[in-house]
Amino acid sequence: MESHIKIVGIINVAFGVLGLMAAAIVFVAVAGGGILSGDPEAITITSIVAVVISGIITIFAIPELITGWGLLKMKSWGRLLGIIIAILDLLKFPIGTAFGIYALWVLMNEETEKLFKKQQPGGIVVEQS
Repeated sequence: MESHIKIVGIINVAFGVLGLMAAAIVFVAVAGGGILSGDPEAITITSIVAVVISGIITIFAIPELITGWGLLKMKSWGRLLGIIIAILDLLKFPIGTAFGIYALWVLMNEETEKLFKKQQPGGIVVEQS
């Protein structure tokens, strides 16, 4: 099950990176369109729109990155955050839905829960009998 947790973590990081890349592309495309027009009013409007839209995309991408990092490092909070993000990913049809179902299957598995319970604060692994 550890390999599945790693896969979910990597995919979350990938979604986060793709989200940040999309935010950058949207910003450059929208703001760049205003700059290319040469109209000061268009530059102002497109710059505001670019900041808002890319900001929203970034706000959704950062939790994916944090979740992926938490899962890869087997942080106890990573599993809970992963479940929340997986539920939100269900709305991203079709790829996000498929990934959300897989992530929920992995993160809600009894074996996964035991793996995360072994982790204590400070990174000390406690052996269970």
